[in-house]
Amino acid sequence: MTDAMPRATWAPWWVLVCLVLCPWYAAGSAALALGAIVTVGWLGVHRFRGGDALLSREAWALTSALFFSYWLPELLSCIDAIDPWHSLREVLTDLRYLPFLWMCAIAVHRPGDRRIVYAGIAIIALAWSLDGVVQAVTGYSIGGPSAADRISGAFGAKHPHLGQVLASLAAFPLGMAARRIGAIGWFGAALLVGSVILLAGARAAWITFALVLLFSGWRLLGWKRMLGVFVAGALGLAMLAVVFPRDLHERIALTEAVFSGDQAGLDQALTGRLRIWEAAACMVREHPINGVGVRGYRDAYAGCVPKNLGKPAWGEGDALHAHQIVLEVLSETGVLGLLLWLVGAAIAIRAWRFATPQARIRATMPAIALAVTVFPLNTHLAFYSSFWGGLTLMLVGLYVGALFGDDAADGLADLPIATPG
Repeated sequence: MTDAMPRATWAPWWVLVCLVLCPWYAAGSAALALGAIVTVGWLGVHRFRGGDALLSREAWALTSALFFSYWLPELLSCIDAIDPWHSLREVLTDLRYLPFLWMCAIAVHRPGDRRIVYAGIAIIALAWSLDGVVQAVTGYSIGGPSAADRISGAFGAKHPHLGQVLASLAAFPLGMAARRIGAIGWFGAALLVGSVILLAGARAAWITFALVLLFSGWRLLGWKRMLGVFVAGALGLAMLAVVFPRDLHERIALTEAVFSGDQAGLDQALTGRLRIWEAAACMVREHPINGVGVRGYRDAYAGCVPKNLGKPAWGEGDALHAHQIVLEVLSETGVLGLLLWLVGAAIAIRAWRFATPQARIRATMPAIALAVTVFPLNTHLAFYSSFWGGLTLMLVGLYVGALFGDDAADGLADLPIATPG
């Protein structure tokens, strides 16, 4: 056996398979777990020899450090969790994310593999967007009929997360379109993806997509044109509300309720999230050190909400998570968990600050995607769920693998979008 480890040519394609399957939660989770197992097995067969050919030492170290920033809070939260066995099961299950992070980083280490992954993500996002357009017109998509008040595309009416996923991935279709066609390509991709995000109805996704437009467009267009883009976006929202009133009128009305001036109106505008956040604050007060346990919010919710508040704005049932990254981490993993998350964020930002300009260009698209996904002044899906946690950690792996990737030219050197930071 030679000391040189062969290329993991399967890794880019496996990352794309995991992404394609993510609308079907069970299949996506199985693909992620299987990819992690294959990665461990493949590295074990080759005894990690020649590992620097797969990833630089910095990438091995950073992926591992960021994994522990995510996983250690889970472990510490198990000590006195509301449901210790549930939390412990989550901790053991999430060990799969370490080799999954390695696989994602390996997938973009080499220029050729990086092109496959970036182009593949862009194509998947555009395909989901086209499917969303079809659903907006006909009422049907590959995920079945749309939900009552929004389009859901491939994700289906039971899991209406199309808007959030497209917004998080939008940097890839916009960036690749800008590279291929320039400003016209960027405009076209932004129009297609943005229209579907608006019709998908998740206002958190609207904020996320606005950040993507800002990060990816200001260098390409300049500030004056970017202002024009946002004005055009507001006009486009008004036009879409006329053409597709069922999909947008309710969301716009909910947003207007924030100006009612009272707490009830604010809670209505936030679709009941004010009550959810107050419950999270209660959990933080009662379990400040290590939280109620990872994924324990749902078990602790009833004990933190007065019985006389009436029916919540979202309908029946208890809230399942805090819907906000800082409150989720604090309520479920406590101050210790938040500190570990902040350490991970600081390490990732420091790596960016000290990277070469060429390395920043390589990592621009996953860096933008990751930054807007964890942007704290927004609402979020559950980061300790298999679905959203897996997608977020995929972006972490792509960011690290590209930042410390092979320096050979890969055609991204002239990418006409801004590098954040």
